[in-house]
Amino acid sequence: MSDRVYIFDTTLRDGEQSPGVSLNFHEKLEIGLQLARLGVDVIEAGFPIVSRGDFEGVKMIAEKVKGPIIAGLARATRGDIDAAWGAIKVAENPRIHTFLATSDIHLKYKLQKSREQVLQQAEDAVRYAKQFVSDVEFSAEDASRTDFDYLCQVVERVIDAGATVVNLPDTVGYALPEEYGDFIRRIMERVPNMHKAILSVHCHNDLGLAVANSLAAIKNGARQVEGTINGIGERAGNASLEELIMALYTRRSMYEKDLGIEYKEIYRTSRLVSSVTGMAIQPNKAIVGKNAFAHESGIHQDGVLKERTTYEIMSPELVGLPKTNLVLGKHSGRHAFNERLKELGFNLNDEELNRAFTRFKDLADKKKEVTDHDIEALVKDEIWVIPERFKLQYLHFTGGSTVVPTATVGLMGGKGLVEEAACGDGPVEAACNAIDRITGLPGTLVDYKLNAVTGGKDAQGEVVLKVAVGNLTVLGRGLSTDIIEASVKAYVNAINKAAYEITKPDPDQVGGVVEANGNDDNGKNPG
Repeated sequence: MSDRVYIFDTTLRDGEQSPGVSLNFHEKLEIGLQLARLGVDVIEAGFPIVSRGDFEGVKMIAEKVKGPIIAGLARATRGDIDAAWGAIKVAENPRIHTFLATSDIHLKYKLQKSREQVLQQAEDAVRYAKQFVSDVEFSAEDASRTDFDYLCQVVERVIDAGATVVNLPDTVGYALPEEYGDFIRRIMERVPNMHKAILSVHCHNDLGLAVANSLAAIKNGARQVEGTINGIGERAGNASLEELIMALYTRRSMYEKDLGIEYKEIYRTSRLVSSVTGMAIQPNKAIVGKNAFAHESGIHQDGVLKERTTYEIMSPELVGLPKTNLVLGKHSGRHAFNERLKELGFNLNDEELNRAFTRFKDLADKKKEVTDHDIEALVKDEIWVIPERFKLQYLHFTGGSTVVPTATVGLMGGKGLVEEAACGDGPVEAACNAIDRITGLPGTLVDYKLNAVTGGKDAQGEVVLKVAVGNLTVLGRGLSTDIIEASVKAYVNAINKAAYEITKPDPDQVGGVVEANGNDDNGKNPG
């Protein structure tokens, strides 16, 4: 049996199904390219049948991301499989991932089909997908609550039909580690042709056990593990890949499994996903949280200074965190700035570097010290953007306890510099109202989050907000030492995204996709 464990990343599919998350093409590609740099084995790029946008997003990942297997999700129907193949066929290494529920509760209430009907449908779907690709994955949705003898029949039949990977998800996060590990062991022992396929697991975190269940499965024979960066996903999310990866690395003497991961890309991947989804990472999050390698207790600090392993079981450098928090200032040059960017994992082209360095100098004039976290936030704010239809040129506002808040905003756009003034309940609302007048794209603020990038009175404020523009809900980010300016930048960023989505070419003109059909799973996930 191989000692290799394959990492299957579903951030772009199951992760995007997190409530309130919607990624545009540019953001999906940024994540896909970074996942390739991280070294994941499989990228599940999306669910092509769901929408034209999802189809085109999967197709773009398949075209541009090299190295990993690119998978497209499909229900166990020919229409879904056709759409998945249409999206992934340009990939270096394409995989069709088809799924069907197998538990009695799903058969009775959702599918309204008999066990024999589902068994036949699963086999037919795999055989049909096998006509297009050699690599076919089948997922038995809600496998952990499926009758064991019946599940063994399903697994045996789909392997005979050509499945190269069989995934047995804990779809509702109900299993316990000992139980799930035993479940995987029994499958490995009972299914006579299991050696012909890779056994995969996809665990949800409803009881906070997704990583523990995944590790128990690996210990008992699973050779592919599915999850997302930062553990994002439906409900309480998926198994957190960075936690799984580092558990297998840190306790490799117990698991004795090889991975193809570039460990130093973990931190950057985590921050990118957090940035583009707007889902903040909790400070005490394992591996990638702000406090993961922080020591406040005097006893802990003394121990770490004498010998790091007294209180650290892994080094921050291994996952891509810098060893020291180098401080740069207004007298620092472009070369030092660029070297620091490379240490942080950013490789910018000349144009991006020039823009970022200009922003850095502006920030250095406002702050005494510019830390790594400042630089990281600044660069993300600068390079991970869509084309700007509107650019903030200036902002003036007045307000107070006895004064009606008023803002004047100047935006540069297709008509040159346009200025408007407006009132509101506060300076942020006033500025947003002025922006609405200029752009003609009135937005409604759905959610607003403000985070301090670093400590101190001169900390940069990072604003992440969600804005509804018509039927669209878009995410905006803004960064500044002035929280009003950061808020306005975030709003302009969101409006730019809305403008981009409204005016981008119709996918029908560049290769469309059939509409979603059937009701096997209502377009939702298999795990």
